[in-house]
Amino acid sequence: MPFHIGLLVFPDITQLDMTGPYEVFIKFPDAKVHLIWKAREPVTAGGGMQIVPTTTFADCPQLDLICVPGGAGMNPLLNDAETLDFIRRQAKAARYVTSVCTGALVLGAAGLLEGKRAATHWMSREMLRAFGATPVAERVFDAELAKTIQLGIEYDPDPPFDAGSPERADAALVEKARANAAKRQAERQTAVDAAAARLIAS
Repeated sequence: MPFHIGLLVFPDITQLDMTGPYEVFIKFPDAKVHLIWKAREPVTAGGGMQIVPTTTFADCPQLDLICVPGGAGMNPLLNDAETLDFIRRQAKAARYVTSVCTGALVLGAAGLLEGKRAATHWMSREMLRAFGATPVAERVFDAELAKTIQLGIEYDPDPPFDAGSPERADAALVEKARANAAKRQAERQTAVDAAAARLIAS
């Protein structure tokens, strides 16, 4: 039997948040990977890449694993009833409910993170608390499978610097990154507040 994996795609998605996992997921034994959105028309990712969904919310089979990527386009999803209802329906029977980066906030808005430990992009990590989650700076994976896939796709990074988290990056660089993202983060906080209030009221 196929192992059904679904990746949500949406306008202004960070395409790497979808295409990176896609490249890994298609290597899973017996995997059938679906790109899911409200309609089958192409969606435009951040930067302009066109991504063509392979199925819709209405036609998607029950997933064994659902993955919600991140990107600036996830802000509107926090209060999009159609998207949140789809995620909740799929999560009821999925074996794995996952996200990449700020996709975790969408899982929170769907009411799926209450009482759970969750991770997301460092600039949005504390926003997880609004959904009853405990923010953590951790990653979860099966080490042997991860190493096997890493070797298979020859992912062998060797960067000359270590600035991938605010704990290790220079403080001035962290502040510059925050300043550059201030407008997006303010919009995200407003959307998170509205989504959290809706969850409390329901």
